[in-house]
Amino acid sequence: MARALLPAELAQAFRYATDWFAVYLEEINALNVYPVPDGDTGTNMHLTLQSVRRELDLVDTQKMGEVARAISYGSLLGARGNSGVITSQILKGFADAIKEAQAISPNLLSKALEEGSRTGYKAVMKPVEGTILTVSRAVAEGARQAVEAGAETLEEVLEQALRQGREASDRTPELLPVLKQAGVVDAGGVGLLRFLEGLQGYLLQKPLPEPPKVERYAQTVFEEENFGYCTEFLMDGVQEPIEKIRAEVAAFGDSLLVVGAEGYVKGHIHTNDPDGLLARVARYGRMLRTKVEDMSQQHSEILAMAGAADEPPPPTGLVAVANGWGLVKAFRGFGARVVAGGQTANPSVQDILDAIRSLPNPQVIVLPNNSNVIMSAEQAARLSQGKVVHVIPTRTLGQGLAASVLYQAERPAAELLPEMEEAARRVVTLEVTRASRSVEIGGVSVAEGQPIGLRDDKLALAAATPEEALFDMVHLAAQDGDFELLTLFYGPAVTKEALEALTRRLAEAFPAYSLEVHPGAPDLYDYLAVLE
Repeated sequence: MARALLPAELAQAFRYATDWFAVYLEEINALNVYPVPDGDTGTNMHLTLQSVRRELDLVDTQKMGEVARAISYGSLLGARGNSGVITSQILKGFADAIKEAQAISPNLLSKALEEGSRTGYKAVMKPVEGTILTVSRAVAEGARQAVEAGAETLEEVLEQALRQGREASDRTPELLPVLKQAGVVDAGGVGLLRFLEGLQGYLLQKPLPEPPKVERYAQTVFEEENFGYCTEFLMDGVQEPIEKIRAEVAAFGDSLLVVGAEGYVKGHIHTNDPDGLLARVARYGRMLRTKVEDMSQQHSEILAMAGAADEPPPPTGLVAVANGWGLVKAFRGFGARVVAGGQTANPSVQDILDAIRSLPNPQVIVLPNNSNVIMSAEQAARLSQGKVVHVIPTRTLGQGLAASVLYQAERPAAELLPEMEEAARRVVTLEVTRASRSVEIGGVSVAEGQPIGLRDDKLALAAATPEEALFDMVHLAAQDGDFELLTLFYGPAVTKEALEALTRRLAEAFPAYSLEVHPGAPDLYDYLAVLE
């Protein structure tokens, strides 16, 4: 029995608890009906925990301060969805309570759980009982009572915390009518309990349990309706108070969370105007990451999953690495399971492996869509057991999109691979971003912050404006091949006037091209264009 936990032991316990949580991911997804029945609470909480695990791999785990910062910082940067952002704040409070300690004692564990609950409540403008917040408070109360009763080990504190947390979880349908209607307890609360069970499992040296079989999806109780868009953003370099940004965002919708630390601001909101929202907040800092998901589409997918639960899966699944909400939406529209990541945030081998394992198909095709991700994808394929995994070494998002168009789950991978590989080879990908430093590469001189154009991931030119960079690259590419389709994705920093002027100029200069324009370019990019 453990009377204290050293920093390195805490880091290992956190990693183990993340793996424990993953066992129950689909169970938690199946419970999710609040704030909307979109079935992603387990996924979002797991992504948040995985982000912490990645940060722990980068710090000196012999020092409690560094372990605490990895928990706080990693969870903030990786937070996904309403549940993930609240989880990140619970973890932030926990980390703040332990950062000065040499080891975690039963008394400190109790205080950390209490501070986690308090920080979680403070992050929400209008806290709702019957949610993860209610369970977190009960967990903290249970831990405090254990210490007051003389608990001398961490296991005793966690046991009492879990006992009261489960009791609170069982009561959530009485506090939140939507849970009672669906006949379930709160998904986020269950997720928190599963994570704490993982910490307890590490201390007791328990093996990982077998995943429970999901018999029912709570989302099927609800009719399809318009739930709007789940919109998230992450910015750095923010100087304005979080309260000001929170007030600015509040007018766009509900389920609002805006939190931050160390110059970073993370936001989550359900809105019907994601483009307007992202354009509004972009003025306060540098946009690092955005995500927009159609919750009506998510709900429809859950209904389809429930109806197909007893049917054998088609032979081939698809995994694609992507960022930028428009591109993520496109890949999902083609049937891919998307792994978040790209040029500035390469996913780990574990991230890709988790996505492969999450698919029911016996064969899986992986599209890394970035030269820096290819090796990770190949390693994930080698580590995968029970599936035949193929990696098409797509080096750009444009190549991945072209390959995805030809994907059909009902066809075996052996038939799909040559067609998808050929489609990827035929496209040209053009990207416009800003130079991170002054440099000269291949005869092209750029100044820090200047718009630059990349052709198939290689620096092609620098320009005075992003629009000039994009137009000049299309002009140069047009001389090298006979293209028919130009698909353009634009980022939140692009103004309506600039976009309209650019598309008008492109249509006039290249009348033979079919031009498709979509919001949601990759993070940190003004434009991404694909010529086919």
